[in-house]
Amino acid sequence: MLDPTRHAVRGDLADVRLADQVFAPHYAAPLSRTVAAAAPMHATGAANSDVLATLSPGDLFELLDVTGELAWGVAPATGLVGYVRADALRVDGTAKLGDKA
Repeated sequence: MLDPTRHAVRGDLADVRLADQVFAPHYAAPLSRTVAAAAPMHATGAANSDVLATLSPGDLFELLDVTGELAWGVAPATGLVGYVRADALRVDGTAKLGDKA
């Protein structure tokens, strides 16, 4: 079994780069995002879950899913997988996720 803090695999979704290692009902290709504001990366979507790392402005985040206010994905600098607030991410280096165009 793959470690969910190191491999982007959930019961409903997995990183497409893991398709040869795991079966999932759905796969997602990562979208490159930039961290806009310091953000704790949590192990689960619960606000009181363990903080795996704190991402800094300018860090890369490979976004796999957004549900409500939470983004799930991979922080390549640490190799960790987890949840951050979606509004802490920038779509194109200027606009934050959720901003109106």
